[in-house]
Amino acid sequence: MVAKSKILSLLLLLLFTFSLSAQDLEPIKIDLPEPMFVGTPTNLSVPNLEKPLGKPRPPFLAPKGTKNVALGKAVSSTDEFPIIGELEMVSDGENNADDGYFVELGPFTQHVTIDLEKQYSIYALVVWHFHKQARVYFDVVIQTADDPDFTKNVKTIFNNDIDNSSGLGKGKDKHYVETAEGKLIDAKGVKGRFVRLYSKGNNSNDLNHYVEVSVYGK
Repeated sequence: MVAKSKILSLLLLLLFTFSLSAQDLEPIKIDLPEPMFVGTPTNLSVPNLEKPLGKPRPPFLAPKGTKNVALGKAVSSTDEFPIIGELEMVSDGENNADDGYFVELGPFTQHVTIDLEKQYSIYALVVWHFHKQARVYFDVVIQTADDPDFTKNVKTIFNNDIDNSSGLGKGKDKHYVETAEGKLIDAKGVKGRFVRLYSKGNNSNDLNHYVEVSVYGK
């Protein structure tokens, strides 16, 4: 009888704790652009491709007060002279798919780095590479760090480089088709000041593109 009472008390405590935690969470606000195509093609010959959800993405819950801390922050890149656009487009808050809203970097493995200016707890990241048409970008690797050279407290929060062709380690995440929703990545509260995003071309060409990157932190 005593054991049952203790178990019941523990369950009530866990329920109360969960209730308090839920009250401290709220959906992050993501302003989505107009979609440029309807539906997601399923006949793309890309290995390790995730299955389309087939419905709108569910809300992502994060601690109250979480916001896009990348908005307007400085962006640097391995390609200092983009073919199209300017690097500041990566964090300008414009995620429209039309011409004039994206930056185009050269071929091979390239990256962009956003300086958040101070350390944040990062709960989610949404990236739009290019969503004017259905594309799959390769070797998408996303890391956080405390320094611009990425030598201190480096954390990898996403990696779909299935064969380590970019030399950052073999990833287990899936390839995905670009849509107007962007790719939302759960960063699980990782702490960092700098966010770096790699890619190595796409299934249409060898170039790398970014429409927008939003980093939701507190």
